[in-house]
Amino acid sequence: MSSSTVWTVFQAIMAAAKLLCGDGVCGIIKESLLRNAHMLRLLFTVFFLLTPVSGVLAAPVLVDGAVLEKQLADPKLVLVDMSEDDNQYLRFHLPGAVRLPYDVLVKQRKDKVPVRLDDAELARVLGRLGIARDSRVVIYDDMGGLNAARLFWELERLDHAEVSVLDGGLVRWILDGRKVANNAPRRVPVVYQLPTRGRSSEATLADVRAAVQNRTLLLDVRSEEEYAGEAKKPRTGHVPGARLWPWDMAVDFERGFVQRDAAALKKSLAQAGADPNVPVIAYCRSGHRAARAYLMLRSLGYDNVKVYANSMNEYAAVRDAPLKQGKQP
Repeated sequence: MSSSTVWTVFQAIMAAAKLLCGDGVCGIIKESLLRNAHMLRLLFTVFFLLTPVSGVLAAPVLVDGAVLEKQLADPKLVLVDMSEDDNQYLRFHLPGAVRLPYDVLVKQRKDKVPVRLDDAELARVLGRLGIARDSRVVIYDDMGGLNAARLFWELERLDHAEVSVLDGGLVRWILDGRKVANNAPRRVPVVYQLPTRGRSSEATLADVRAAVQNRTLLLDVRSEEEYAGEAKKPRTGHVPGARLWPWDMAVDFERGFVQRDAAALKKSLAQAGADPNVPVIAYCRSGHRAARAYLMLRSLGYDNVKVYANSMNEYAAVRDAPLKQGKQP
């Protein structure tokens, strides 16, 4: 670092340091810097530790309506409506929200198994919505996060820095008396830049088969009936060793579809064998409900969690993939 560069940066830091610690301490800092330019690096570290930098911190997994309402004017904010019905969006939606039907995020494989879009296809969808790599994305629906969670998972898979889901979605927003709109905003299409390497949050059939040996928890988030299977249908039931935890246990439908209390969820998950230090693979029939479980687990601090996106649509079609019927893992 040249002496002129050091001095330029030094002056900027001195102004900030003066606000933080007064002239006396700044004099000491200045004297130290003049003796040893390497002190500058230390000062940078101390300065950023002492000063809150909200823009650098990761976005919360779940965002409260009261917080979001104050941020609607943020030019980097892109609100995405994934409510179940297109007509609902036409009637009313959050101000400025763009529409994304859930079905746009999946496609049919040759064997009729619905699978996720490839990354290039997803990037085109995001770009058409006006979502750029540095956009702050907040997703919502009217289903307790069931649809919104899928896009949340997709964006985390692409290692998008700022993505959240509105807790309670449109339901809670309306119950709280917040403003809505019925005009569709026009966003300028952009090019969404794909990462060189994304987040490892998708499980494959091979991952599911190896889960028991790898000490990975398989979380079946379907209904109890689906988990148990039907005696007359041999390719039903669950993956041996998988624990049942229906996805809708995450949602408090009596309080505006918000997510249930974190302490209660952690207790319930612990009873199913979940532990933040143990890898988790969530599955359902098509990855839809599993994505909602992913959202919940991420909001509770689970880092090593994956979605088996093809889920039982794929697994049950593989003849040598073992299945177990009944209510026991």
